[in-house]
Amino acid sequence: MDKMTKVGLLSCVTSLSLFVTSIVFVEPVLAESAERIGKGKIEMIGGIPKDPIDPENPEKPVDPGPGPSTDGPLRIDFVSSFNFGNNKIEKRNHHFFANAQLFHDGTTARGSYIQITDERSEKLGWTLQVRQEFQFKNSVIQEKDEQELKGATLSLDHGWANSIYTWETAPVVTKDTIEITELATTQNIAIADVGSGKGQWTIEFGASETNTNNQKNTLFPKTTPSGEAVLDSEFENQLVYGNKAVALSIPNGTVIKPVQYETELTWILAALPN
Repeated sequence: MDKMTKVGLLSCVTSLSLFVTSIVFVEPVLAESAERIGKGKIEMIGGIPKDPIDPENPEKPVDPGPGPSTDGPLRIDFVSSFNFGNNKIEKRNHHFFANAQLFHDGTTARGSYIQITDERSEKLGWTLQVRQEFQFKNSVIQEKDEQELKGATLSLDHGWANSIYTWETAPVVTKDTIEITELATTQNIAIADVGSGKGQWTIEFGASETNTNNQKNTLFPKTTPSGEAVLDSEFENQLVYGNKAVALSIPNGTVIKPVQYETELTWILAALPN
């Protein structure tokens, strides 16, 4: 059997800061425009732009800031950071929600999303997977058996695809909650069978209350322990929203230190076998 060809691999550092509170995010890299050369004397430059688009209004370009990306006719254009913000450490209820995606252009908050482009000449299909390489950890903690957040589970839910392209060719997104309980093991996010997935697609986890796609609203305004609104200075002091579709759960018995923990997520975009 032919193996799938991996055309895009993105490794993203995800971190969690706990100091009476917690943080998680994924750092990323910018994309370049594609270039195509036609027959004869015609030169075609551009193809489908790599610029991020609004996952709830895909005809609209947006500015979420730099994001991880890959190159080529089958590529990842953008992946949201996972940032769990500041959360008070309680003796129980270690369940944290990621911040929603913010934008610099005035677009309202959206769920975390990944943007994929397939501009190959034929509809050959693809798969999208994610893999958590190791447990959240901090190697500076002196007690080695307490360096990891033992049993911490990252979960992704309410995934859905959107595009300006026809729904008959939409990729199929995993409907079950994706719980990463096995480290260094790939988890299926979406699959585009042969004949589908061509064009530019977003896969969003959760949605805003203003979405017109009949998706459940998973966003809520975040507040400090004293009840004040949380603002993000990197996004013009916009109000920060939590997203219930991207969650981190830590068992009650796990020792949590007031430090920053890190893990690594790898996003895998693979072409289907011929």
